[in-house]
Amino acid sequence: MPKRGDGFPARLLATVLAFLCVSAIGRAASGPIATAPKATPAAQAEGFVGDETCATCHDTEAKSLRPTLHGKTQNPRTPAGQNGRTCETCHGPGQAHVDSGDKAKIRRFTAMSPRQVNETCLSCHNKGSHANFLGGMHDARNVSCATCHSVHNPKSERAQLRTVTVTETCAICHRQEVLRVKKSGHMPVREGKMDCTTCHSPHGSNNVRMLKSGNTLNEMCASCHAEKRGPFLWDHAAGRENCASCHDPHGSNNDRMLVAKDPMLCQRCHVSSRHPATIYDGTQIAAASNRAVGRSCVNCHSQIHGSNHPAGDKFLR
Repeated sequence: MPKRGDGFPARLLATVLAFLCVSAIGRAASGPIATAPKATPAAQAEGFVGDETCATCHDTEAKSLRPTLHGKTQNPRTPAGQNGRTCETCHGPGQAHVDSGDKAKIRRFTAMSPRQVNETCLSCHNKGSHANFLGGMHDARNVSCATCHSVHNPKSERAQLRTVTVTETCAICHRQEVLRVKKSGHMPVREGKMDCTTCHSPHGSNNVRMLKSGNTLNEMCASCHAEKRGPFLWDHAAGRENCASCHDPHGSNNDRMLVAKDPMLCQRCHVSSRHPATIYDGTQIAAASNRAVGRSCVNCHSQIHGSNHPAGDKFLR
């Protein structure tokens, strides 16, 4: 039988040699990877030159993009999250443009048609309300994303609009509607409590007039004016059909944004009733001219939107 200490130096030497061999092999395997230059995505993709090359000439545009949502690298869906191809995500591969200097060999939004601009933007912005843009009212009228939004020079705090506020942006085309807000009776738009997008979806909607909610104008109005929703035991036919029959939703110089003054508004429909509706009938009410009595019809018919009283068919209570 060999003693306990026999062969120990030999075994120790073999262990040390084995450790040195493994270390050498590991260094040999890791050496080339550590020293090899890291390949950039721009070099891997044919035709792409990378952001640094673009910024050589377009330094102003590159700097203006960084603080915007498009310049946030944290979100992989943004152009800045495309591994060094921030500019070329929207403008396309720039190799041919860099080599020749020809502006026609790069995607320029100022030279593109509205449909081409929209296709570029919608390649990323294809979720949520943006999904309704194609085929919508703005798309049908050749309104492009760049009509309202600015990627490199936004003026608003949100949504990268070309103007400071949503209302100013809408006013570029919808001048008549925006001017109505300046009238004495108006939605609280100019006070800053709401804007055009409170009711309308600028990117498209499945509802009438690009409304945000509801299938009708009345449902949109009732989202704020719930007390006018009903159902009523006795409801006013004009209100049941369309709130805009009597009210101008953008603004009016009449009380309560009415499209006409009382009683002329009522007399558009009530040409003749139990008592004369015009000043040309020979009764006491007509002789005194019911057009000149305060709020006229609603002095008596105060529950004009509807009544739940059993005797409220005349909207008196």
